[in-house]
Amino acid sequence: MNQFSVEDVIELYKEMELTKGKDAYRYVSEVFEKIERPYKENYLKENSEGNASQSWVRFKGGAFEKILQHIITESIEELGLKVVNGNELRNTEFKAIKDNVIINYGEFDPILPDADIIIYKPESFEVIAILSSKVSLRERITHTGYWKFEFLESQRTEHIRLYLITLDRDKHLTKRECPNKRRVIAETDLDGTYVLTKEDLQESDKVKLFEHFIEDFKKVIDENQ
Repeated sequence: MNQFSVEDVIELYKEMELTKGKDAYRYVSEVFEKIERPYKENYLKENSEGNASQSWVRFKGGAFEKILQHIITESIEELGLKVVNGNELRNTEFKAIKDNVIINYGEFDPILPDADIIIYKPESFEVIAILSSKVSLRERITHTGYWKFEFLESQRTEHIRLYLITLDRDKHLTKRECPNKRRVIAETDLDGTYVLTKEDLQESDKVKLFEHFIEDFKKVIDENQ
């Protein structure tokens, strides 16, 4: 068993909340920096021929999803909505949600899109939004843009908002002036991108610091009531 579980990481983030308050989201990267080395060292003790870096990347991605879910759940529930992790869609109790987001491909088997965190109406299981969480972007932002395109192709899913939430560790989204292709995709293909960072970020209507997410989402809910 590795030294750190996802629950341990969330506890570390909660400690950060006590010292940083509402700005704690800016320091998620520091939480991961704190545990990366001991995680890899412990992994290699138990898996001498394993790949500690690959294990860390998988662990960090899952832990980031859970931290994000922890941050937003209370605020989302105050709006009368619910939050579920995409991994839970395998459970029978969430079949209605799964049916509401699955993408049909005609003669081929339907595919469940990348859905890290799902926001839905508990009374009807209608999916309001999907959050795609990424520690870093690299090429994967194109995957998120692809799913937004697929949602728009069907009346059943065209209303679903798709947001990218990222630490942007590689600083691909920092500049709006002379943007790289990842920033262009964030500006044009998604409903919004929110960044958890201490770095300077040239914000726009589509790319913002994470502190604006709940405020913007409330506006979306109000507009559709």
